[in-house]
Order: sequence, then C-alpha cells, then structure tokens
Amino acid sequence: MRTYSPVWNKYRPAILKMMLDAANAPQQYSLSAHEFRALAAKQKGGYHFILQVSKGRAINNIKDSVVAQDLLEVLQLSKKASELSEAAAYEISMDKHFVLHVNTLASSN
Repeated sequence: MRTYSPVWNKYRPAILKMMLDAANAPQQYSLSAHEFRALAAKQKGGYHFILQVSKGRAINNIKDSVVAQDLLEVLQLSKKASELSEAAAYEISMDKHFVLHVNTLASSN
C-alpha cells in the first residue's frame, strides 16, 4: 500500500465525478490538509503537484511527487477512471491550499 492511497481511495468517487464534469468546465474540490499531513508529516517540498494523465498513464514527469504517483496508481486501479482516461486526457493538480483541480486537456490526436 502506498503512502497516500488511503486518502486518494477515500476521494476517488469525488475525483471520478470531477473527471466526468470536467468535460463541461474545470472542476475544483477542497481536500483536508490534515489527512495528507497525518500520512506523511515529514513530506518535503509540499504536497502540490500537476498530474497529466492520458490512456491510464502519466504524460508528464511526476517522479518527484509521491502524492501524484499514489493518485495515479489509485486511478489506474479504477475501471471507471481508466475508461475516462482512454477517452480524454486530464490535468489533475493540487495547489498548496489542498484544492484539487481537474481539467480536460485539449485533444492531441
């Protein structure tokens, strides 16, 4: 089990809804900072990240963000998230205020 998987699994239904709704407009959702801090109090570099996902894979470099890697793994294990990322590319980011943003990326095909 990865460090942040419990939090991402908890929010997975909300994230999937945001991915669906992102087709119409960018989405955002406030997460609880304490949930992340409780899992890794000594996290270096903060928790913010940008994850661009398409066809179930990260299309940008997330090797420096364990938070993003764990989110990607939770999405890869979700049948619905996999279907959504096959159909469209998404940018999922979390800012330093623990607000999760979900946008669809312009199609590149």
